[in-house]
This record gives sequence, structure tokens and C-alpha cells, in this order.
Amino acid sequence: MAARPLIDGFGRRITYVRLSVTDRCDFRCAYCMPLDPDFLPKREVLTLEELETIARAFIARGVTRIRLTGGEPLVRRGVVDLARAIGRHLGHGLEELTLTTNGSQLARLAADLAAAGIRRVNVSLDSLDAERFRRITRRGRLEPVLEGIAAARAAGVAVKINMVALRGLNDDEFLPMVDWCGREGFDLTFIETMPLGHIEEDRTDRYLPLTEVRRRIEARYTLVPTAERTGGPARYVRVAETGQRLGFITPLTHNFCESCNRVRVTATGTLYMCLGQEDRVELRDLLRSGGPVALDAALDRAMALKPKGHDFVIERRGAPPAVSRTMSATGG
Repeated sequence: MAARPLIDGFGRRITYVRLSVTDRCDFRCAYCMPLDPDFLPKREVLTLEELETIARAFIARGVTRIRLTGGEPLVRRGVVDLARAIGRHLGHGLEELTLTTNGSQLARLAADLAAAGIRRVNVSLDSLDAERFRRITRRGRLEPVLEGIAAARAAGVAVKINMVALRGLNDDEFLPMVDWCGREGFDLTFIETMPLGHIEEDRTDRYLPLTEVRRRIEARYTLVPTAERTGGPARYVRVAETGQRLGFITPLTHNFCESCNRVRVTATGTLYMCLGQEDRVELRDLLRSGGPVALDAALDRAMALKPKGHDFVIERRGAPPAVSRTMSATGG
């Protein structure tokens, strides 16, 4: 395949792919999915070999960062084997292989993931209170997640905590989370809830702009601007008192579309060029019928279809989500 970069119609170079290995998850986070989601039949999900082939195709076109996602990627059987296969490309085009997880399975897999080449994981953690954590996740337990975080650190894997800001649910925990991450030495990123998929709640009840979160933190801490980036959409500051890095992902109050460098591939091989739009290219059947050559041509078509940005709005009760698919179906 030709080693030429992936550049969309707006001149943005795509260097980052979020590759979903499953839509399944062992949690049912209230802001993310319905309590009884319709998970995909396993026959529709890409094999591990197909996932690695797609990753290899992106690397050949200049992608330097790949993040394994879900659903919960660590519930996929063989995910460590996939990480090991993709990890062989580190230093040969691929600069970083990372993973986003809810942490429930991390304790038993952290050492193997580190050996496969994963040096950084993002752990979704919306509360440090066990009962509130159970309420948000609707079936998760906090203790195994904390054990998983500790296991990742012991294995030499850097941990970043992701916390979705939820009005009336965890908005009294922002400062305690900053305190805890500061003591533990973890980066922390706050995320605005996004209008993806139908859920039982109305998102207007939970939406909290991160401008408000930042104001609360600045009442206690000194936040120092920094130009640091990790390849994703977060904008970072440093906490002067602890030295830790705080990130803010603001798809509603200040979108980051002008510098978008990423695309997402679902567990069924659907390539979405934007999280908040329906533009897509189906890779699975092309790969199975035409192999790497057809896959490479599909990546060019995808670049021509990539939209300028998303249109996320949470402003009125009862409004439909921006897209009907959930984050777990898209790839978190």
C-alpha cells in the first residue's frame, strides 16, 4: 500500500485512530447507554485478525496513535493478543498504543497489556464514592476498579482518569477527585456529557459546562496554561500546587473540530469520520472481498467524506440526541 498521509478535505491530517474491539460492556453507565442495550451478535464483530489488518492499514497511511476502545475492550476475549499484534508496529510507524477502560478487568490484565506495549491507559471513573459509583454505572463496583488502577501503575502503565461532569450527581466530587489524583500522581481529564444515543434520562438534567467546573477548581488551585497535548481533544493546564495535569474535553462549550486529527472504527468495521455525524464508510465487507487494496482505497473515500465538525447541542428538554448510536456502539 502507498505510504501517503491521510488528509481530509479541510487540510487536517489524520494521525489518530480509535479502534473499537467490542460494543459490549459490563457496566451500564446512565449517561452512556440504556439499561438493557441491544448488543451486536458476535458474528457481526470483526475478528482479531481483521482488527489488526485495519490497524496496519492505518499505520501504513501515517497514523501514529491507536487507542483500543469499546464498549469495554477488556471484556473481549483475546484483546491482549490483539494489543500484542498491533504493538509490534511500535517504533515502525506507530508511536503509541493506548487503551480506554472502565477498569473492571484491569487488575488481571494490566501486566499482560504492559508487556504487549501499552504504556498508558485512560480509566473512566466518575465517582470515588462506592454507592454513587454503583448508581452511575448501574452495576459496577468501585473496589475492583481501584485495584485495577493500582495494578496498572505497578506494571509501569501511566494512568489518566476520565471523569464525566454530571450536574446533581457527581458535581460535589470535582475537587475531591483533583485532590485524589494529585496525591496518586494521575492526570485527570473532565469531559462534558455528549448527546449520543437514547438513554432513560434527559441529558439537560445532567449537562454541566466545564467552564463551571474550571471555576470551582480555580477557587482552590492555581491552574497554569500549557500547550501540552496527548494527541486527543483535551486542552490541558497544570495544577501549580501539585504539578499534575488537568484536561478539559469540551465538545459543547468549545468544540475542537478545527484541529481534529482522528477517526473511529467500530467493532463491526464501520469507519466514522466524526463522532457527532453519520458520515461513514463500511470497511468489513470491503476487507473480506477485496483485501488490503480495497481497504486502502476506502480510506481515501473516507477522507473526502470527513465533515468539518459536529453539531452537539443540549439546550432543551426532550430533544433527540445528535446521533442515535451510543458511545459504546461507536467506540469510546
